[in-house]
Amino acid sequence: MAQSLELLLIQFLMPDNDARRQAEDQIKRLAKDPQVVPALVQHLRTAKTPNVRQLAAVLLRKKITGHWAKLAPQVKQLVKQSLIESITMEHSPPVRRASANVVSIVAKYAVPAGEWPDLLPFLFQCSQSPQEDHREVALILFSSLTETIGSTFRPHFADLQALLLKCLQDETSNRVRVAALKAVGSFLEFTNDGAEVVKFREFIPSILNVSRQCLSAGEEDVAIIAFEIFDELIESPAPLLGDSVKSIVQFSLEVSSNQNLESNTRHQAIQIISWLAKYKANSLKKQKLVTSILQVMCPLLAESSNEDEDDDLAPDRAAAEVIDTMAMNLPKHVFPLVFEFASVSSQNGNPKFREASVTALGIVSEGCAELMKDKLEPVLQIVLGALRDPEQMVRGAASFALGQFAEHLQPEIISHYASVLPCILAALEDVSDEVKEKSYYALAAFCEDMGMEILPFLDPLMGKLLAALQNSSRNLQETCMSAIGSVAAAAEQAFIPYAERVLEMMKVFMVLTNDEDLRARARATELVGIVAMSVGRARIEQILPAFVEAAISGFGLEFSELREYTHGFFSNVAEIMADGFVKYLPHVVPLAFSSCNLDDGSAVDIDESDDENINGFGEVSSDDEAHDEPRVRNISIRTGVLDEKAAATQALGLFAQHTKSSFAPYLEESLKILERHSGYFHEDVRLQAIIALKHILTAAHAIFQCQNDGSVKAKEVLDMVMNIYIKTMTEDDDKEVVANACMSIADIIKDYGYMALEPYMSRLVDATLTLLREESACQQLENGSDIDDEDDTEHDEILMDAVSDLLPAFAKSMGYHFAPIFAKLFEPLMKFAKASRPPQDRTMVVACLAEVAQDMGAPIASYIDGLMPLVLKELASPSATNRRNAAFCAGELAKNGGETTLKYYNDILRGLYPLFGESEPDDAVRDNAAGAVARMIMVHPQSIPLNQVLPVFLRVLPLKEDHEESMAVYNCVSMLVLSSNPQILSHVPELVNIFAQVLVSPAETPEVKAQVGGAFSHLLSVYGQEMQPLLSNLPPAHANALAAFVPNS
Repeated sequence: MAQSLELLLIQFLMPDNDARRQAEDQIKRLAKDPQVVPALVQHLRTAKTPNVRQLAAVLLRKKITGHWAKLAPQVKQLVKQSLIESITMEHSPPVRRASANVVSIVAKYAVPAGEWPDLLPFLFQCSQSPQEDHREVALILFSSLTETIGSTFRPHFADLQALLLKCLQDETSNRVRVAALKAVGSFLEFTNDGAEVVKFREFIPSILNVSRQCLSAGEEDVAIIAFEIFDELIESPAPLLGDSVKSIVQFSLEVSSNQNLESNTRHQAIQIISWLAKYKANSLKKQKLVTSILQVMCPLLAESSNEDEDDDLAPDRAAAEVIDTMAMNLPKHVFPLVFEFASVSSQNGNPKFREASVTALGIVSEGCAELMKDKLEPVLQIVLGALRDPEQMVRGAASFALGQFAEHLQPEIISHYASVLPCILAALEDVSDEVKEKSYYALAAFCEDMGMEILPFLDPLMGKLLAALQNSSRNLQETCMSAIGSVAAAAEQAFIPYAERVLEMMKVFMVLTNDEDLRARARATELVGIVAMSVGRARIEQILPAFVEAAISGFGLEFSELREYTHGFFSNVAEIMADGFVKYLPHVVPLAFSSCNLDDGSAVDIDESDDENINGFGEVSSDDEAHDEPRVRNISIRTGVLDEKAAATQALGLFAQHTKSSFAPYLEESLKILERHSGYFHEDVRLQAIIALKHILTAAHAIFQCQNDGSVKAKEVLDMVMNIYIKTMTEDDDKEVVANACMSIADIIKDYGYMALEPYMSRLVDATLTLLREESACQQLENGSDIDDEDDTEHDEILMDAVSDLLPAFAKSMGYHFAPIFAKLFEPLMKFAKASRPPQDRTMVVACLAEVAQDMGAPIASYIDGLMPLVLKELASPSATNRRNAAFCAGELAKNGGETTLKYYNDILRGLYPLFGESEPDDAVRDNAAGAVARMIMVHPQSIPLNQVLPVFLRVLPLKEDHEESMAVYNCVSMLVLSSNPQILSHVPELVNIFAQVLVSPAETPEVKAQVGGAFSHLLSVYGQEMQPLLSNLPPAHANALAAFVPNS
């Protein structure tokens, strides 16, 4: 065989295609015989030309897997010996590398079986050789062997690391340094041990040196390996040292800003900065690197993309991602620098920089929302100015930024509607379709939360939108429909005059069937649901069947986004129709089930290409049994299916909520789906499942209450729901999902009471403790994130607000029995009240304590000394929300804290006094201050200097905004009047005026009005005719309201 094989190898290398094809066929036939292995080995050793030797090695690599087990021991020994000789004595580098690859394959089988004990000692010896070729090939082999027999290296890891570091610093050979760099990359990819990874940190200076040399030599593909290594180091749980972070950032910034390098190289560098911003944000802050990063990244936003360039690799897009990540993780450090860049660049003569200035502001508006709200005036000045820029690209970026502001800077942005809306309206007339489209997006986002403020603009807005809907491209029509939906949601009943025309136009869109029109059909379906919500059941019920029929027919078109929006449409219709939706359930629930049960498995590309495909050698295919394992190159999730699943899951919950007992036929299947989706891999689907479970529980109670064994079945559903919620609290890694589980539990406690929840109480309290201690899965910072100290730990305000809602829910259901549980939760809760915590944390604690005091009652007394300093300090907070909650809390502590509170009365009154004055801008704060004083008077009237307090107290009545305080405030006033307290009776004229205003107020409850009316009757009985002048001076409506309480003579 050896002789015929040699001729075939030579023939295969000929330029003649026919000769090559014949040779390939012959080689395939011969390769089925195990004797091909020794024959190929002989040619690897003895063939005269390097090409033939290399081809022999490539074929050997492909065929040896299938034949190794069948070879005699002496043949195996010959193979190993020949490979070692080829590696050490071969003069041709390609042949050496091809032989090294065969070693890697043979080692995969021989080393674990104990058939090649001298391989590792040989490689170590080779790597110390004075010959450059030997050192290089040893490192290449260490690299490739890591993939096949990496675990064999474990006992030698320390020696290997020392060897790699030495080779990285090899001053005599660039080839050795590059091979060492590749080997480091392979080892890091293989090891998951934190202690092993830590040792690689000392390699960083050498890695940077080698990479810089490679870049200078134009070997960018090798230099990129450094970024792959840094990627592994950053994502590892082992912390990076400060100096390492600094040098990695400096190198990455050099590469990022070098326009002479390939896009991919620069993208890799920018990506490293992005990973550092995500995983090592505090290191960037400590090392004072934020400024230098932004000084490179912000100008990159202005870099023009190459026409042929892959958009995903464009430096401006990658830089935008970095800035966004940094804004999310380090807002206080990022915003001042971005604002400065935007202010300066907005005046730049280069339109790319003007575009970058508003793009940067749009990018950071989510992460830096709170800081931007404080600077909205100058920020809007820049963006609204850019909206009038002569350059289209600048106007488009400004429209995009406005859309981002509308999404993230609520509710403050709405107060600027007078300046913003006219600018957006003008931009809708732009000559550029791109600017128009972005302006419709901005309009949609802006109008969504406007409410009644939209009314003055309604006519011009709808005029433009309806005209655009008739005369624009499909893209613009889609964005336009989204904007009409926002306007309808904001205008509510005021939208009725436009509803008929909009619905008529939507009929046209809802029957489109061409692929390119289905996105517009989806938007139209969504819009009909929103319009229906605005105009109400009475106006929509008669015309609804045609729209429902069109929506159902869309399911046959196999377009995921259309199905997603259709589920949303059905959800809206269920909400407005309530019991009227029952007739649609048999048609729409199966569609929701179908979407929930869709297979959304990952789409996986398998890369089976052979990296040895040199000169066409790779065309010689492997035997079927000898395939190497394929490598997974790319995993992409079909996001359309995820969105559809989330919408269908949400729909099931809403159908159950609004049809209650009529949902019975679908309950069992829905519960199975929601249980499955509560543990789904994607948080959007889990979130909807967690919300829907609460609605399903409500429906289950309605369904089972009429059945004989209903209580047992209802208990089973409650069991399932509570077990899922408690597990979610500690094990789910998404904060929004956990927050919704907490809110649902609080609602369930309110709806079903303590007795229903008692079996779960111990686990619930443990889960709440875990969250308060910030030890749950969702509170663990991403792999390797470094934390400065406990007071600087990032956490989510929405999550902790939801957690803090649990304590009042427990207290409300348990009353004073909550005391022993509160004792466990108190210290972990108070950690959030430290001075170093952000204001929203402290007010969350204060509000929580106020509600607990309100419902737990007397046991709060033992905490007064610990709480009062916090409450008094919060009364002077610059934040209105903090002052409001502190005033409420002070009143509840005074009411429930017993004698312990008395010593603080003067301090509380001093703290409350400024809240009654002209300097207090917030009515709700003033109302809560009045509520606090009222509670103090009610429990200890003798401890209050009424002659000083009552004039100030009565001056702020009636209450203006927070009418939850009404009962406390007017109870107090009535008590003083009914007891004929001399201090209050000196204020009769003011009281009559206050009572009249309360009685005509639509915001006050009948109970409050009865209380006030009783007090007025008492004044009449005391003063009789003396009251007449006071009454005659009142407006007729006020006098009539009081007259209802005049006793019949």
